[in-house]
Parts: sequence; structure tokens; C-alpha cells
Amino acid sequence: MATAILQARMSSSRLPGKVLKPLLGQPMILRQIERLRRCRELERIVVATSRDASDDILAATLAEAAVEVVRGPLDDVLGRFVQAADALGLHGDLVRLTADCPLADPGVIDACVVLRREGGFDYASNGQVRTYPRGLDVEVFTADVLRRAGREATSAHDREHVTPWIYGPGSPFRRGDLVREPDLSAFRWTVDLPADFDFVERVYAALYPANPAFSSDDVLALPFSRREADA
Repeated sequence: MATAILQARMSSSRLPGKVLKPLLGQPMILRQIERLRRCRELERIVVATSRDASDDILAATLAEAAVEVVRGPLDDVLGRFVQAADALGLHGDLVRLTADCPLADPGVIDACVVLRREGGFDYASNGQVRTYPRGLDVEVFTADVLRRAGREATSAHDREHVTPWIYGPGSPFRRGDLVREPDLSAFRWTVDLPADFDFVERVYAALYPANPAFSSDDVLALPFSRREADA
């Protein structure tokens, strides 16, 4: 069983505070965690946020909702992940997710965990060969791989974005790519901008009341689901 580490912060430059924006009466991050709890391959869900004062309200909201939280550096997100793994004694598979994906698909996450494990890969993802909508992103790697990256990655870019050292040029690791057909990489289901959040609100309003466990196929069936990635 794997542990998901969900990175989150309040100081997003394009849409500050987005992770706590109300989505059908609950903070967006809690709606995403509600979906993640349906994953069959996840044993534990941990939020990694920063020690910056701007994230105090986020940490308090999560604690009130009984969600595990680890706080670390604001900009060294790789260091934050390693700190979470060490503080919680994590081993085995880790799943990196970001808290701007409230349409995260449990089936996709589970499939990526299984791909890494059964394929014998060090790292598996659906983002390096992109065929899924932006907003369904998932990365899976072992705790040993994460700790090695934490020791050896030195550039600010690698440390801010957590995994480039793991999959980038010259990587010592075996990579597995989760792909689907048809290719939906042109679709944008993540939340970076106000228009993105408006889209997610429409999806939840259309689907959640009748089926809180709605799937990606349910989203695709909506007449407005096919948002272009550069919209």
C-alpha cells in the first residue's frame, strides 16, 4: 500500500488561497482529499505544507478535519517531501499529488501505483508522456528514490518541483509511463486561474449532488468538459 503526499500552500501566485476556496460548501483541498480516500492503493494521505505563516490557516483547517499535516520549507518542496517521509517513517511507495486537482481520479492514481510496482519501475507517472487531462496528474516513486533525490538534487528548480532530478536527463532510474487512449492531453481540469475554479464549480454542481464519487468518464460526458489546456 502507498502513501500519498499532497503538496499544498496558500501563496499561489496566480490564485492565492485557492486550496481553501469553498467548493460546494467545503474547502477545495478537502473535496480533493475526499476523492483520494476512494483510492484502493492508498493506505495513508498526508498534506505537506510550509512553515510560512501564510499556511497557518491551511494547517489549522486540515488539523480540524483530522488530516495529517507535515510542515517544512516553503520553496524547497523536495526537502519538504523528504522531511515528511522521515518524520512519519515512510517506506515503500509514495504518491506525489498537488492540491490544485479537485477532479483527481482514484482509478488513475491506483493504476499508476500498480504500474510502478508490477513493472518494477523506480518512478511512474502519467505526466511525462501526457495523454490525460491536466489535473489528473500523478507521480509514484519509492521512498528510497525520494531520499536519494533529496541528497543529490542541488538546483533550485529541482528542489522546488520535487521530481525533475528523478526523471530528467541522465536519471539513474527506470521510468514507467501510464498512458491512455484516446489522448486527452489537450484538456485542462486543474485549478491555477479563476476560470479554472469556475469550471470545477460547474462540474461539482452538475455531478456531485447525485453522485459524490463521480468519475472522469462522468466529467467527460458533460457538454462543457472539453476545456483546452491553454484556455
